[in-house]
Amino acid sequence: MPRRFPALSVILLATLALTTPSAAQKKSVRPGINKSFKNPNVKTFIGRFEKDGREAYDRRREIIKACKLKPGMAVADVGAGTGLFTRLFSDAVGPKGKVYAVDVAKNFLKHIDRTAKVEKRTNITTILCDQQSTNLPPNSVDVAFICDVYHHFEFPHKSMRSIHRALKPGGHVVLIDFHRIEGKSSKFILGHVRAGKNVFVTEVKRAGFRVVEDRKDLLKENYFVRFVKVADNATPKK
Repeated sequence: MPRRFPALSVILLATLALTTPSAAQKKSVRPGINKSFKNPNVKTFIGRFEKDGREAYDRRREIIKACKLKPGMAVADVGAGTGLFTRLFSDAVGPKGKVYAVDVAKNFLKHIDRTAKVEKRTNITTILCDQQSTNLPPNSVDVAFICDVYHHFEFPHKSMRSIHRALKPGGHVVLIDFHRIEGKSSKFILGHVRAGKNVFVTEVKRAGFRVVEDRKDLLKENYFVRFVKVADNATPKK
């Protein structure tokens, strides 16, 4: 008796189901990567995030300039950590602007709140997010900034869709993350960062965004890509 195989159409449908964003988001893409942020020691992470030798810190002024912020804008610092860029954004958008410091770690947010109070930065609001949503208010943000954080997203499509909802029409996302290149990147990057630039950019585009800028001259260890929000009934062109 001849062996029977599933119809080709069934196989294709099954393959498509496994590769759609909704299917990919049923489970974390990197379980446990945020374990160290459950109860982080703030001083330890200040020493890690705000130090010479970390490219994002060394080039922080150039990065802020590249974000093209204007006074009065609303910015979301997604994965704000110890508040390095939150404070810089606070200066850039001015007292009439708004900065949302978003993080999964309560300790970081408490530190940002304390620092803002001491420095009299009244334009900073902290938001506790979770692994599936930034919890940003709808239609509240002009620019969402994600620096060395996207690879920590356990449910990247859901997180990016929450950012899509939070952005105003024409709002932008700035993505900075580590180049991950086999045979070139460090063992730490290869083991810590789950995918390279092309994969991450593709994921962001699938969440409803289009690339409008790719700054290859700004950083070396990291890349800087700017996206614009695309309406849900539109198709990204690039």
